Amino acid sequence: MARGALSREEVLEAAAELVRQHGPDALTMRKLAAELGTAVTSIYWHVGGREALLDALVERTVAGLGEIRPAGRTPEQRVVSVARALRRQLRDHPHLVALVHERGLTERMFLPAQQALVREAHAAGLRGARAAEFVRAVQFQVVGHVLVERNRERAPVQRPGEEELWRAEAAGDDPALARALARPVDAERLFVTAVRALVGALLAPHGK
Repeated sequence: MARGALSREEVLEAAAELVRQHGPDALTMRKLAAELGTAVTSIYWHVGGREALLDALVERTVAGLGEIRPAGRTPEQRVVSVARALRRQLRDHPHLVALVHERGLTERMFLPAQQALVREAHAAGLRGARAAEFVRAVQFQVVGHVLVERNRERAPVQRPGEEELWRAEAAGDDPALARALARPVDAERLFVTAVRALVGALLAPHGK
């Protein structure tokens, strides 16, 4: 591929894909050039050196997280939609998110989602410290849930597993509970349930 046929966006997309699949350490100028079928000098011409390339990837990731758009007719529905979108982005791009974190831009990365939550908090009548608490509680719920999911996915096979630990007798007079806990976790459903409960409590009239 000639240099003139290559765009900066194509370089960044290929670099992002390498990071998504293999992590930041796998991103070398030589490997990226091979992936694009071009010379290393062409990569430098479009994005500069590796540090400049990493900076551009971070900016691209932060911009992508800024594309969250609330959906729904009620405050709860709209906040849940923001939380689900943020969870999806964090799960879909773990290596890029880690790269943003390593370069000290985590707070900036979360700013667009926080701003979307602030708008929903204000629309629901929350102001000041209560609105700030609302925003951070939802953000922490999302991040905490994603971390637990990732830890479970990367954990070694558990012996005994939940299906063995939760025999009918382990739940006393609630065998349906034992059967439910023995089944694999539906992480998406559990996430939505937790966020809805949290949002419902935070949006309730103060003092209730």
